[in-house]
Amino acid sequence: MSRVWLAPLALLLLALLGPGLAPLDPLDQDLSALNQPLGGAHLLGTDHLGRDILSRLLAGAGTTLLVAGGGTALALLVGALAGLVLAATGRWAEALGFAAIDTLRGLPPLLLGLVGLAALGPGLMPLVLTLGLSYAPLFAHVARTAWRRETSADYVAAALVNGAGPVRRLARHILPNAAGPIVTLSAIVLPRCIVTESVLSFLGLGTAPDAPTWGRMAADAARFAEVAPHALLAPVLAIAVATAASALAGDALRRRADPLRAA
Repeated sequence: MSRVWLAPLALLLLALLGPGLAPLDPLDQDLSALNQPLGGAHLLGTDHLGRDILSRLLAGAGTTLLVAGGGTALALLVGALAGLVLAATGRWAEALGFAAIDTLRGLPPLLLGLVGLAALGPGLMPLVLTLGLSYAPLFAHVARTAWRRETSADYVAAALVNGAGPVRRLARHILPNAAGPIVTLSAIVLPRCIVTESVLSFLGLGTAPDAPTWGRMAADAARFAEVAPHALLAPVLAIAVATAASALAGDALRRRADPLRAA
């Protein structure tokens, strides 16, 4: 296994096991230990309500990373399916469908997130749905490009001559070869979802006010940055490390899937 995959694997384990590894209750307040520095009973200190930062960081990993992962998976499913179906149906359906997709693609994901959460209301599922729909247009375009490339190949033309229908050609010949670019894009979209979720949480949207997400931790700590900079630095560094690890994995996957482009 390449070393570059160790960081994303660690993030996955952190998302799954992090809440259970928290040494203290991430919601437990200790008003006698407000904004405590690093060390002692609180390894990473406490925040403005006396909550243990390490516990909140570990608990927030599950919410932040799983929401971002769910949004990426939904974007892949919806976007790739829409792109392949529209590309297979014909010129008019494809033109109309991608006109709507291009309209969504032209809007910033953060703006779409704000509109989506305003329409659906707060909560984890609306947040996942909003992230998925925001990044689905990227997958739709990659899927359409893969469809056009593969349908022009000789082996797909031979399958058509032999009587293979659109569904059979899609499932047996096109989809396996289109999976590489689509999966590669998912590794690139994941860090974008992490950042978008963190910004929305920083703005107070998407999750409950006391939910220990990294973005909401940064928003709460920003008001006390002068007296407790460690409370702000911890979630910001967590977001930066998670984003960098996902981006490195995406670049490594792109290089493996398309070595000529990487060269």
